[in-house]
Amino acid sequence: MAIYHLVLLKFKDLIPPEEVKSACSKFLSLGDNCLHPTTQKTYFKVVGGGKDNSPENLQNGLTHAFVVYFENGEEDREYYLKTDPVHMEFSVDIKELVEKIQVVDFTPGVF
Repeated sequence: MAIYHLVLLKFKDLIPPEEVKSACSKFLSLGDNCLHPTTQKTYFKVVGGGKDNSPENLQNGLTHAFVVYFENGEEDREYYLKTDPVHMEFSVDIKELVEKIQVVDFTPGVF
């Protein structure tokens, strides 16, 4: 079953805007650069992401959001989170730039 992986970030206030933009571009490129270990093909899609622009003022300080889609579900998500070397490197790099990270995953239609 497919899984959507939502990543919400708050970048540190002193991070220059060009570094934030670069980090966001790297996040968006993960879907093209993370390859399945067996097929050597991309195994998920970054549906999109960007800077918050909600007028509701319910962001709790979070400034950016990204949506990742794992069509093959749990197995691919597990590899992405625990093993994929491209994602592992990105995770280390982004942690230096962010103050807060929130992640929510869901399977469509499962309540």
